Amino acid sequence: MLFLLSYIASVVLINFAFSAAPHLDVIWSAWGGLVFILRDMVQARFGHGAFVAMLVALVLSYVTSDPAIALASATAFGLSELIDWLVFTVTRRPLHDRLWISSALSIPLDTFIFFGMIGALTPPVVLTALGSKFAGVTCVWLAMAWRSRRTTAASRLM
Repeated sequence: MLFLLSYIASVVLINFAFSAAPHLDVIWSAWGGLVFILRDMVQARFGHGAFVAMLVALVLSYVTSDPAIALASATAFGLSELIDWLVFTVTRRPLHDRLWISSALSIPLDTFIFFGMIGALTPPVVLTALGSKFAGVTCVWLAMAWRSRRTTAASRLM
């Protein structure tokens, strides 16, 4: 439940931040990495319920943020969430691999759509957004892979 609430709050807060202080777009784009990690954790825990969480976050964003920011967020998140859903539904790979595969496909798409729609598609913003998102996902992937290997090794000992 913590990941779910954190995901919804993060989407709303980041959209509000882009609306309130668009000149700090590089800072807000770095924060975007956390949103992707939380979204993947919600997807892993709640499956298709991640769509409901995304809709709640986007409705709240529309109420609290600039409607153009909320629309860009909804478009980018909707398409990247669809990619995540496909990867999580179609592939049977371990969870940590599905997280990385879905992120490798959805992060660039999300980044270019969102920043393109709000007129902030600049090299520093794109590099910061992509770097933070991939760094976060890679950290989660490494932690999950390590835990999976440790669990497998422990089960072999028993």
